[in-house]
Formats: sequence, C-alpha cells, structure tokens
Amino acid sequence: MKIKKIKSASNAYKYPLLIKRILADSLKYEPTHEIFYKDIFKMNYYELNDRVRQMAHVLKKLNIKGGQTIGFLDYDSHRFLEGFFAIPMTGNVLHTINWRLSEEQILYTINHAEDSLLIVHEDFLPLLNTIWDKITTIQKIIVCSDTNVNVGEVFNLADVKFADVKFKHKIVGNYEDLLKKESKQYDFPDFDEDAVATTFYTTGTTGNPKGVYFTHRQLVLHTLANAAMYGGALDKCFANFNSSTVFLGLTPFFHVHGWGFPYYATMIGAHQVYAGRFSIETFVQLFQKHKPTLTTGVPSILQMFLSSPLTADFDFSKMKMLIGGSALSSKLAKQALERGIDILSGYGMSESAPMLCASYLNSENAKTMDLDTQAKYRTIAGLPAFFVETKIIDVHGKDVPNDGESIGEIVTRAPWLTQGYYKEPEQSETLWKSGWMHTGDVATIDANGFVTISDRIKDVIKTGGEWVSSIDIERLISKHESVYEVAVIGLPDDKWGERPYAMIALSEGSVLSTETLKTFLEDFIASGTIHKWAIPNKIFFEKELPKTSVGKVDKKQIRVMVQAKIVGTGRDLSS
Repeated sequence: MKIKKIKSASNAYKYPLLIKRILADSLKYEPTHEIFYKDIFKMNYYELNDRVRQMAHVLKKLNIKGGQTIGFLDYDSHRFLEGFFAIPMTGNVLHTINWRLSEEQILYTINHAEDSLLIVHEDFLPLLNTIWDKITTIQKIIVCSDTNVNVGEVFNLADVKFADVKFKHKIVGNYEDLLKKESKQYDFPDFDEDAVATTFYTTGTTGNPKGVYFTHRQLVLHTLANAAMYGGALDKCFANFNSSTVFLGLTPFFHVHGWGFPYYATMIGAHQVYAGRFSIETFVQLFQKHKPTLTTGVPSILQMFLSSPLTADFDFSKMKMLIGGSALSSKLAKQALERGIDILSGYGMSESAPMLCASYLNSENAKTMDLDTQAKYRTIAGLPAFFVETKIIDVHGKDVPNDGESIGEIVTRAPWLTQGYYKEPEQSETLWKSGWMHTGDVATIDANGFVTISDRIKDVIKTGGEWVSSIDIERLISKHESVYEVAVIGLPDDKWGERPYAMIALSEGSVLSTETLKTFLEDFIASGTIHKWAIPNKIFFEKELPKTSVGKVDKKQIRVMVQAKIVGTGRDLSS
C-alpha cells in the first residue's frame, strides 16, 4: 500500500514518549496536592519531583548509570512511588518484587531479572538473609525504614532484629539518609522510548514465574488510556478520576504497576494515599482521616469492607471502587451498591500492563436498570478500552461470532502489551501465536461488544462432552445468603471426563448443608440457567479459602486440598 511521508525540518524535535513526561505534568495543574504514606509521611508534587531528582543522584553515585535492573522490595509507599519514576527515568529498569511469593520464587525472580541493586524495606531483611547465599547478582543494597521517615531519626543497622547479617558489606545506606544529601536539581535526558522501563514476574500453576516487561512508550500510552477510560471521557465508565479525587491505592505496587494508577494519579496531580501493608484496621484509619473517593482492590478486599464490624456505620456513598484480579460476584456487587459504593470492574492481566476492558453502563440505560441488571453489567469484563482490540477464537484458531453465546479464548492487541517473556523465547512465541496475545481466558462477546469472561482455559470443566464454566457455577452458589466465598474446580472422572467440586467459606454465624445448597441450585436447573451436570459432585466447607500472593482465591491449592479429601487424607466436611 502506498503512503505519503514528508521530510521534516532538520531541527524538528522527535518527541519520545518517556515516563519523565508523566512526572513533569504533575507540576502543571495541582502541584500543591499531597501524597500520604500511612500517617507518617506526606509530600506535595513539588517535593515528589525534588525527591525523584535526589534519588537519581543517589543512583548515579552508586554507578547505576543506565541499563541495569533495580529490585524494589517494599510496601506501597512514597519511596516506591518515587522508584516508579527515578529508576526508569535514569534509563534503568524497575523490578517490582512480589514479597508475597515464596522465598524460592523471590530468589528466582531476583536472579532471573539480574537485579544489581536492591532497595528493600527492613521488614524483609530476615527473608533476604535466608536466601542471600544463593543470590548471584546483587551488588549493592539500600535499606528503607519507616522509623526515620519525616522524624529525623537515623537508621541503625544494630536495630535489625536478626543476627549474622550476611550482606552487611553490601549495604550502602538508608534510603532517607542517602536522599537528603543530594541535590534537588537533575536533568533527565531523552533516550529511546522503546527502552525497557519495568519488569515483574507472573506466577502460573506450573514452572517458575515468568518475567514480563514494558517500555517507556507502552507505559505512557497505558497511562493515557487510563486517563481516557477513567478520567471522564466516558460518562459511566468509572466516574471522573480527576485531580480532585482522593485516591486510596490498595492494589500492591508489585501487582501490575498497581494497575497503572500511580502513574495516572501522579500525572493529573490527584490526592494520593498509600496504606503500606494492608489491614482492615489501616483502611479504617485512612478512610476516617482522608475520606477517599476512589480505591481499588480484589473482591476479597471489598468483602472485608462490607463485613467488618469496624466499618458497619461507615458512609460509603462518596466512594467508588474498581475491582480486578478475579471475578466479582453479582451478590457482592449488589451488597456494595446497597452500601453506597459505586462499584465497577476492570479486566486485564500481568501481560497487558494490565488495562484491557472495563465495565460500562450506558448513561441512559443506567437510569432505568434495576439493581440486578446493574450488578450484571458492573461485574462482567465490559467493553475493550481505547486502542484495545479483542476477539474470540476456537480451539482451531478460527474466529467465533459475537453473539454472546459462542465461547472461546479471548485474544487481544494493544499498544502496551508485553512483547514476550524475559529469556523465555518458546513461551513468548506461544503467547503471541498468530500475531495476537493469547490471554488463556475463555469468554464470550455479544453483539454490542461486551466481553464476559467465563473462565480460565485451565479451569474450564469438560464434563460429558460439554464445557462448564467454574465461574458461572461460583456465581450461582454465591447467590445463597450463607455463602461468603466459593471456588469450583474440575477433577478427573472415569465416566464423564471431569466433574465439578466446590469449596465454600460461610458468612460468620451462618449454617449451610450440602443438601440445602443442592436444593437451592436445583431452582436454577428448573429455570434453564444451568444444566444438572453443573451441580458439584461434592461440596466442602472451610473457615476460609486459600489466597494467592495478590489476593485471588488459590484454585491450585484448593485442587490439592479437595483431592486430599477425596482420597481420605483429609476430613470430608461435605455432610
């Protein structure tokens, strides 16, 4: 195809999309708005910019001059936010380390990413001491401590609560002490916008964690997409996340860049509040002090908000919440709406930075929708974000119709998707088979473009020649008033290929038997909502369901627990 290009002026500026542009914009609009870390630190955007420049000087003095990977092992904090900018803006790569992984997995990610510098909160020093003998790449360590934040105390290694610090000779100082010695002036240079800015690791059901990576260009475009989707361009796709928003970030920074909102909130100069390590007590304290108007989290966090006695009299009517990470049930969405929380969902994955889809309520339809219909549209994946292409393919790679019924794997294209897995060429080719990124999620798309995720491919239950969605069964079981949480998994069956099994945590004080629940589900069979073969073979009750490192229900662990119960190595609680 022919195109036309015109030679530019010899001195025309080739504007690279770099993360430094995001930070620079924070000084344009509301630079006096503040960023809070728990109740111990605050700064405005002038001070954030100063501290980012000081951090850049620290890196330069440590001979970290570009192209190196820096691991950050900290809670959500002002320090981590500064690292989101200073590290990539100096041409280095920020590795956000998931401290909820096992020691072996953390060790693997540090070595595999080739971290040369580690910035680590003192709480994780004992963990680092445990794995230090097997770390092959770390040359220098900066220690973070909350004890000398904003109060002038000097961090002392003698205060570390363990003996025999194997890496003491690698520690170059305390974060705050190092920063305060440096100049607040620094000229961040231009460079190639395709330089890698961040990396982190996603875990699967088997094998080692896989490293995804994102460039400056990708993260700037992702930030602009967040601005378009959530900043008010669409009337009901998440309600005006703007500079007056009080944003309480509860999604860990290590979880897909905190869903990208630290970058977006900084660009527009919003009020930001970070809780450190989450607890319901911390949330209560921060909610009462800051009155957040927007927060993010997985469904289990929302469940805590709604069920805790500490929040029983809270007025949530001015708070919006974006749910991601795992499926939000209609029951939980209705409970949130009844408490006044404007609840919506987003869909994405580690490989997509994460923005792919978001809930959307047409502004006219929303006025006439009853609560049940609203809950439906607030819990499905929704519509693809700006610049995101999606389609559904069958097992042969052929497109399936957008009729809301035909299911298949959802594949996608967008400007900010990881281009592969770091040092994993075969898995990278599988991820990008046929030029589309394969999500591993089973979904439908209706005639209006709304995406509904049915399941993960690995969690779809193939019983009697039919595909049964574990998520669909979970949604129906969760409608029972006694059910707090539920997970459904498929296990091999000689006759049917696979059969569903359920594990349930009950609401506090509730009683529920297997027979009562199966009778409850029979009503959905009678109405044609599900087929009789979707009723779980066995139902097990536990006080709580195991969670992954990012707060999702851990189906891998549940599968092991259920198998143990079936073969009699555990206690069968289904009666």
